[in-house]
Amino acid sequence: MIKINSLSVQSNKSFVTALQSTLLKIYDEIIITDSYGEITENFGKITRLWGDRRNLIGMNLFEIEKQLFHEDSPLENFNHENKRSIIKTSWNNKRVLITCYPDVKMEDQEYMTWGFKVISRNNNVLMENNTDGKIAFPSISMKDTSRLFIMKSQKMMKVLQTVERVAKVSSSVFILGESGVGKEVIARAIHELGPRKNQPFIPVNCGAIPDNLLESELFGYVEGAFSGAKKEGAPGKFELANHGVLFLDEIGEMPLNLQVKLLRVLQEREITPLGSSKPIQLDIQVIAATNKNIQTMVEKGEFREDLYYRLNVVPIEIPPLRERFEELPYLINFFLHKYNHKYDLSVQIEQDAIDLLSIYEWPGNVRQLENTIERIVVTSSKPTVDAAAVQEYVPILQEDVKTPPVFDHLMPLQEAVDLVEEQLITMAMEKYKSLKLAAKALDVSQPTMSRKYKKILNKLSKQDISPSEKRKILEEQLNNRLRSVAIATAAIIETDEILELRKNPTLENPIFQKLQKQLTMVIKQEGGMRWAFIFEIMEDGKFRTLAGDKNFCMEPGVIYEGGDEFAHVARNAIKGRVEVTPVYKDIFGEWKSCLAPVMDQSGKVIALIGYDYSKEYVETELKKMGKVLKINL
Repeated sequence: MIKINSLSVQSNKSFVTALQSTLLKIYDEIIITDSYGEITENFGKITRLWGDRRNLIGMNLFEIEKQLFHEDSPLENFNHENKRSIIKTSWNNKRVLITCYPDVKMEDQEYMTWGFKVISRNNNVLMENNTDGKIAFPSISMKDTSRLFIMKSQKMMKVLQTVERVAKVSSSVFILGESGVGKEVIARAIHELGPRKNQPFIPVNCGAIPDNLLESELFGYVEGAFSGAKKEGAPGKFELANHGVLFLDEIGEMPLNLQVKLLRVLQEREITPLGSSKPIQLDIQVIAATNKNIQTMVEKGEFREDLYYRLNVVPIEIPPLRERFEELPYLINFFLHKYNHKYDLSVQIEQDAIDLLSIYEWPGNVRQLENTIERIVVTSSKPTVDAAAVQEYVPILQEDVKTPPVFDHLMPLQEAVDLVEEQLITMAMEKYKSLKLAAKALDVSQPTMSRKYKKILNKLSKQDISPSEKRKILEEQLNNRLRSVAIATAAIIETDEILELRKNPTLENPIFQKLQKQLTMVIKQEGGMRWAFIFEIMEDGKFRTLAGDKNFCMEPGVIYEGGDEFAHVARNAIKGRVEVTPVYKDIFGEWKSCLAPVMDQSGKVIALIGYDYSKEYVETELKKMGKVLKINL
């Protein structure tokens, strides 16, 4: 404890000025609080960290910290015996070094000194409010970057890297993603990052303009081109966007007859307005976007294949919000700040409410999240919104549609319970990386979650085992997950259909076509799988293909001669067991396969359903699981 008796800081302005000057060469901001966190002085200012708070004096640092930072280890828990530092990530994605100095006692009052220093801005991008209410973005690696988007996940960092590269050229870009993920935000970022940033950005929603007007909207027209046309004619969107960027949103809604004309424009780089014979040369970058499965549309003849390849020079797929939940707290706080500022309000969202919002799946993605936060700000009758109040705005419980696991062979009951519990806990921790969020998702208390997860870690993270043993532990965890997928999805197969398909395994067989759709859907729902297939076991030990997903490498009726690893697991599957191979190599590549038996009503195995996972996927999953379970390979 430091006692200051001979000098009164408050009465000596020169001392205070010198102290401020010295400390602000080290830190961006200095805050002095009493031992309870109440702020008595603050010097300096970290731009945009404190939001709309102009004066911190009188506020409680431990309370406002809950709105600024989202990691564990609250500042209130810092001991007062020694200097202590911690790095936290703020609501707007700044990494801040916070240093707490030991208590200082002045005039029988204890004080704590806190130094705040922004230590990195390179790997994170954040959104802020511009003066006109639009979204503005500070620069990252490129000097001329001025507009980007909130990101905190690795998936969005990869998107940014692609955006930065494609912005430097004029290649066509195809942005894919669900409705509401922010496809136009990405398109605008490409425009702002590129050499065309001072030229027009013209967005066109192809689904919002009637088919009979879309052609004139895109290509323009001259006087007398059609009845009702303006006397002076009108330029089209292509002409308006010349030398800049044209963004064709919902391109999947464009009628086929216009797709032909669009293809010619992209090839020739010129347009001819309706009613004119004089072409207009174009220097333009075209960005298209859709929330539809455009490849399926091509297969069905609903979208021209040649146009698809012309547009799909650089594809950018925006992951849905449920796959980048790390960004949710930052997005929530950004939109909260945005609408508080817009409507001159001061609604706050408690941390427990943010936690609850973070485990919702957000089918409407960022658009739904923004609308929800705006609705909370506008309609909340209280200045602070907690978890209970949030459930009035978001149907959190609607996502709890439970599909029970399906087992087609017996195992000890407690073993099954332990297996499911361990997998769910591991999955929750892998997804949320937070005991608190994982506990909310699994609807258990945080102490229970902590105890059970610690038990798993104690079992898995032995420090005296060899790297090969550690890998074996992780592989078994991965195999358990793959087994559970196979057990559950094998239930979709109708044994009568398998028996019929065995008689005529051809592409034209309606049963094959039905099973192909089912297996393709499994791959789409589960993710990570490369192929899904159904094999018939031949008398000579070989396997005949009965069905596969739409991308499967073998047609029905083709014989597959598996290697020793595949054959060993297949023999066990024939005995009614669900087994997983080690990584093996065949003529198609390197795989880990999971095989489950398909049984008829008498319990006889009539086929095997299998799933192939690539070697690259396996290695990636092992690394992810090792990180979650704290096992270093």
